[in-house]
Amino acid sequence: MLRHALYLMLAMAPAALPVASQAGDTKPKPPETAFTAKQRPDILGVSTDATADSTRTIFEARLKGHADVQSDIQQQKVGDAGTSFVAALNFNLPNGPRQTGELLAGSFSAPASGNRAYFIARNLTFAPDQQPAKADLIKEIIGKYGVPTIVGDQHLYYIYRSGSIISAGTKYKEATALEAIDKPLDPRAAVKLNGETVRGSCVAVIKRAQTKAKTLSAMLDEAKGANCDGVLSVQLVPGTPPDRVGIAQFTLLDVKLVISASAIDNDAIAADQNERKAMPKGSAPKL
Repeated sequence: MLRHALYLMLAMAPAALPVASQAGDTKPKPPETAFTAKQRPDILGVSTDATADSTRTIFEARLKGHADVQSDIQQQKVGDAGTSFVAALNFNLPNGPRQTGELLAGSFSAPASGNRAYFIARNLTFAPDQQPAKADLIKEIIGKYGVPTIVGDQHLYYIYRSGSIISAGTKYKEATALEAIDKPLDPRAAVKLNGETVRGSCVAVIKRAQTKAKTLSAMLDEAKGANCDGVLSVQLVPGTPPDRVGIAQFTLLDVKLVISASAIDNDAIAADQNERKAMPKGSAPKL
């Protein structure tokens, strides 16, 4: 009799266990991106194919040895009851009279879309005796990223469509970029960039992205309305004297990835919620 009861308990045990949700275990779906393998801009080696883990490794290595670095690693849950993931990284090395300050930041999609970087920023506030020549820095920027789309208002803008940097008509060289950078943006070039569409200016989109919340949901509407797939912005604030650079701000935004990752992540959350609703809700029988 005891043997028969034990057999019944073992046979019933698997059915009595709760079924684990499989939505978080599915293979990540790669989101669409503004960039190609041949034209994939990066900031300190971090591009929009980077994950939160790989980005954190690079950021920590960059600021290694500085005891005064402040870090902020922000986590977010998938849906209301899902697993946590790293949604944002912020590392800050304060500037001082003899120390150049550096701020490194990244924002990342959920695991369903690969936890991919869609916003990357690096801000350098140079110590007074470490300010680089503006001409030298522009040479380095063009050497790394290529010919910018438009220059002015202290910025070099690289605007991407269909995997390539688009042109507004001016083929900037180092000398012409240096001459234009502190002048207002050419309004004729801005009109040419927007063409016949009524979609939003990518210059305005990345400027607003620098100041607003960096979540996918906060960026989605503007991303859908932007007249580009991605933007790289480099701002050079004059130092003392003005032919030197006091602050250099690098910002990379993958507009296409924001839209694609949002759709993938939202579909995964919906699937997880539906799976949870479908799970058995029976109560234990009276014994």
